[in-house]
Amino acid sequence: MSEGHKNRFLRPETLSAVGILVVAAGFLIPTTDLRSISALLPAAMLIGLIILSLLLLLSDQRKAAAGEAPEKVTNSPKRVIGAFCLIVAYAVASDLIGFYISTVIAVPTVAYVFGFRNPLGLAIATAIVVGSIWLIFDFGMSQDFPTGRLWQN
Repeated sequence: MSEGHKNRFLRPETLSAVGILVVAAGFLIPTTDLRSISALLPAAMLIGLIILSLLLLLSDQRKAAAGEAPEKVTNSPKRVIGAFCLIVAYAVASDLIGFYISTVIAVPTVAYVFGFRNPLGLAIATAIVVGSIWLIFDFGMSQDFPTGRLWQN
């Protein structure tokens, strides 16, 4: 093992998993103040994130117990920083131009940044994601997503 990773709890994947767990749990607490129908999507997504983080944590700790070297997180820190910037831009865009338009822009952009360059695949993935959200929440549950401040009268 390298000098900086002798402690199995300081492995990059373990630290990432713990960080995600803490942040997701912190964001989960305010959902208890929302109406149940309003809390459904954020709570479900945060619970899913917590479960995936726990699985990552368990997996990485099993690898550490077996003596495996930690995974190299990324060869491109610029790509990771860019992804975080895209998340912030998506949140701002959702508020300004609306959820659906922002999502139609964000899904293929994020996939493209992470190396998926097939235009047909990007279009299909975007249609599936946005279409599924629309079918479940707008059509199935009659819940409207924000239309954006720029479109409001």
